[in-house]
Amino acid sequence: MNAMRPEKTEAATETETVDSNLAAVTEVEAGIRDFVRNDIAYLRRPATATTTDAPPLDPSAEATVTNVNSLIQRVAGTSLAEIENLISELESLRDLLHAEGQRVQREISGYAQLSQAAMKSTRMIADNVAQWKRAADGLRNS
Repeated sequence: MNAMRPEKTEAATETETVDSNLAAVTEVEAGIRDFVRNDIAYLRRPATATTTDAPPLDPSAEATVTNVNSLIQRVAGTSLAEIENLISELESLRDLLHAEGQRVQREISGYAQLSQAAMKSTRMIADNVAQWKRAADGLRNS
């Protein structure tokens, strides 16, 4: 019977250890949640609020907020730089397309003028050939 008691004691100790570990994990998770909520609340504060409105942050929380802010600024800065580069490239592409559109319009206008001149020349040649034919027919009939 004594042999059974130590096993129960070990099982009870094991259960207590697991329970205390779960309690510690739960406590740490709750602390992390509170910390994150405080950071989010700090970040969401309106810009008009002064620093005296909020309770002072402990140095580690302030360092974390500073790190998060610098990370956001780096990510936002990179994104803004990429967007500005894209806008610049799109503007230069727009200018290129506009210039090419004008060039194509000039080319089409030149071809239209050339086509009209060719049609006028063809009509003049056809009219001259018709006059020559009538003249030749008139000479044959006389």
